[in-house]
Amino acid sequence: MPKITMPEWAEFFAIYPDAHILQTPEWGDIKSNFHWEVARFRHTDCGAQVLLRHLPLGFKVAYIPMGPIGNLDKWDELLAEIDEFCSRQRVVFLKVELGSWDIPNESDLLIQTGFISSSHTIQPTATILINLRETEDSLLAKMKQKTRYNIRLAARKGVTISESTDINAFYKLMEETGNRDGFGIHTKEYYQYTYDAFSPSGRCQLFIAEFAGKILAGLMVFIQGRRAWYFYGASGSEHRELMPNYLLQWEAIKWARLHGCQDYDLWGVPDEDIDTLETNFTRRSDGLWGVYRFKRGWGGRLVRSAGAWDRIYSPSIYRLYDIWTRRRAREEIEI
Repeated sequence: MPKITMPEWAEFFAIYPDAHILQTPEWGDIKSNFHWEVARFRHTDCGAQVLLRHLPLGFKVAYIPMGPIGNLDKWDELLAEIDEFCSRQRVVFLKVELGSWDIPNESDLLIQTGFISSSHTIQPTATILINLRETEDSLLAKMKQKTRYNIRLAARKGVTISESTDINAFYKLMEETGNRDGFGIHTKEYYQYTYDAFSPSGRCQLFIAEFAGKILAGLMVFIQGRRAWYFYGASGSEHRELMPNYLLQWEAIKWARLHGCQDYDLWGVPDEDIDTLETNFTRRSDGLWGVYRFKRGWGGRLVRSAGAWDRIYSPSIYRLYDIWTRRRAREEIEI
């Protein structure tokens, strides 16, 4: 079966509930409302949700985030259908980022079908996973001592955590955090749309940390299948000494565990081995190094993906695009 509709993709995706959240119909719908086109393909029991973005002069780039899904033995046949579509759409290249971690030789699937390794990644290529199969006491025991201390300090000092629907308040925190730490953020409409896409089914929760009636921090966590993701977090500049982010994250972890998740994905650390991370995290604060100090404390394990891979349809334009992306600092969170 070639290109399919969103309802058909939803029916197919339901067979693979543990596939990555970025392949869900909801995520495709989000992206289609914010500057991307979406095309979905299925060949027997293998499928992929493909995002397309316009370039100048009528060209496009195509991207499969954290896919394909299903039976990867059928990848060749599925790719042939995607190739035909990309040719009609004047796609310069197709980028694929596979949706699993620490799978030996996983990139062979792409190498054998003409993909080349890309230096331009969109999603993080390394993350920390927390095993939620543990008891709460065991989770606490595996944390760094300072993380446990900060969780308890926040609670002792009177920080409270509540579930919220107030995207306006969360966005104000995002603006403050982005300005303070120098990273790009999405629009308020994007966060609202994303929350609205997943919260009715219980797969997204916004948590807010408060002290003495003032909102200090916020966190948005998502669930798909047996995994939870910490995608968006923000904090104000006041009362940071109360460590609200620690109690906030702990409540989100407990919430995910109670909802049947087996892994909690902290979503993004520098793509280095553990020795390099541990040697350098006190000296660096650029990029994802700035969050590694916080994320390392939660007792999870470092995992890495096969990275980004490109299938090139127009080599000359691809070279120009590659030069441009190497020179351009990434300005926004892509998820």
